[in-house]
Amino acid sequence: MENANKRLRRWLCRDTDPNSLSQEELRILCAGLNATPRKCLGFRTPAEVFKANLLGRGYRKAKLSQQPKSHLG
Repeated sequence: MENANKRLRRWLCRDTDPNSLSQEELRILCAGLNATPRKCLGFRTPAEVFKANLLGRGYRKAKLSQQPKSHLG
């Protein structure tokens, strides 16, 4: 959540009341945030990852391991 707040502050001044924003301004803000590449997503945008996950559901069958993987190696 803190990282999201930091990203929002790049677009909005600290004294901006979010309730004062119009629906169109919120859409523009969301579009800008979702179009920003993220290191944690392999430098893909959240919109790209979301779309890939939507399109990928039901079309690819992942093989699930019977045993959980250990974080130790």
